[in-house]
Amino acid sequence: MVSQTVAFLGLGHMGGPMAANLVKAGHRVRGYDPAPAALEAASAAGVEAVASAAEGVTDAEVVISMLPTGRHVLDLYEGVLGSARPGALFVDCSTIDVADARAAHERAVAAGMRALDAPVSGGVVGAEAGTLTFMAGGSEEEFAEARPLLEAMGKKAVHCGGAGAGQAAKICNNMILGISMIAVSEAFVLGESLGLSHQALYDVASTASGQCWALSVNCPVPGPVPASPANRDYRPGFAASLMAKDLGLAANAVRSGGVHAELGLRAAELYASYAERAGATEDFSGIVRTIRDQSGEQK
Repeated sequence: MVSQTVAFLGLGHMGGPMAANLVKAGHRVRGYDPAPAALEAASAAGVEAVASAAEGVTDAEVVISMLPTGRHVLDLYEGVLGSARPGALFVDCSTIDVADARAAHERAVAAGMRALDAPVSGGVVGAEAGTLTFMAGGSEEEFAEARPLLEAMGKKAVHCGGAGAGQAAKICNNMILGISMIAVSEAFVLGESLGLSHQALYDVASTASGQCWALSVNCPVPGPVPASPANRDYRPGFAASLMAKDLGLAANAVRSGGVHAELGLRAAELYASYAERAGATEDFSGIVRTIRDQSGEQK
């Protein structure tokens, strides 16, 4: 792999480990984050800390961002595009609205840059282990150039289409995941009411037609899957607030596209409520406890 100079903007729970994996792969990574603790942790992993995002992009061949919202991404691009080297490749790994992703792409191109939206799936554990899946939107040429970097941070990178297609794939995937986790959680609560042990239900469903990621990897009850957050009092692997955000983006797309998606919209409502209350500091699989509590109230 040819070593590149990469600016990494946003070094939080996801961005920090991703930048560290680029360093491990032999790239020069110049990083910025407004949080001193995040910048310090990244520095300890070999990332060159810079004083501002604009400073970070000055000599970078590739600029990678991992930020909370579309507004953050658009504001970032507004602030750094004038400082970047002509033709630099901007790769945004944030999960944002499809319209914002396309707007960011257009701003980059108008400034003489190239752009790719490449949101990720796999959570903090995947970021740390370098096992993320990237869903990319942009030209085939930009994807081919970014692919070695994406593969240094993950196990799979899929070119989904033009600008915004990566974000479209991400929100569709997480709509499936959110609905699945609710379904799996309801099934376990139903099983409890019928006298089934968690292990018995897991042993059946994990090898039958009910098998899914929400069951076999992120099982919402303690016991059957030792690595799942349920065995750590639901400390986040993928926070409920992030699931609520992603489902909100999916719900916006459903409404604007005129799609009939009852389960997707209902899942967005349930996770929005959960994240505002009991799930504020929990993994998204902790919604099983809310379902259990509400079931007890109805008896």
